Amino acid sequence: MLAPRPMPDVPDRVWSESEWQRIQLGYRAASMDEKWTIYAEDDRLFLHRSWTGYLMYEATFAKVDGGGWRITSALVESDPERYRSASADYDRITLELVISAVLLDERAEDLRTRMAAALRTDMSSTAAAAAQHSVLGVRTPQTATRPHHP
Repeated sequence: MLAPRPMPDVPDRVWSESEWQRIQLGYRAASMDEKWTIYAEDDRLFLHRSWTGYLMYEATFAKVDGGGWRITSALVESDPERYRSASADYDRITLELVISAVLLDERAEDLRTRMAAALRTDMSSTAAAAAQHSVLGVRTPQTATRPHHP
């Protein structure tokens, strides 16, 4: 990251132990339609844009009393040549949505709706769908192996 900025708010979701195990497997983009390459090292998750290799998000996870894992802190790229943030809320939603949709293959309709709202309230549904595709891309099934670091 050229200009890491701490995220003031991180997702409040608690991921189960089995979800955390899947998150740690990461994701390797196999085509230009897939927008993310993601890998974990220990308790940190690194989310890179696949076509540039730029690190966009870094999230630190910790075990939660009673079970599961939660993000305790995160960084987002703030260099405007690499990433243009719509808002802190958008960054928080996007981080959680990429984990949910790309790593866990969840539909995450609520997060998708919140992302569209965070982008702009005057955006048409077609424009919002196009914006989501440009952020999320597509996801293809992958074998359960860790991706190599970018």
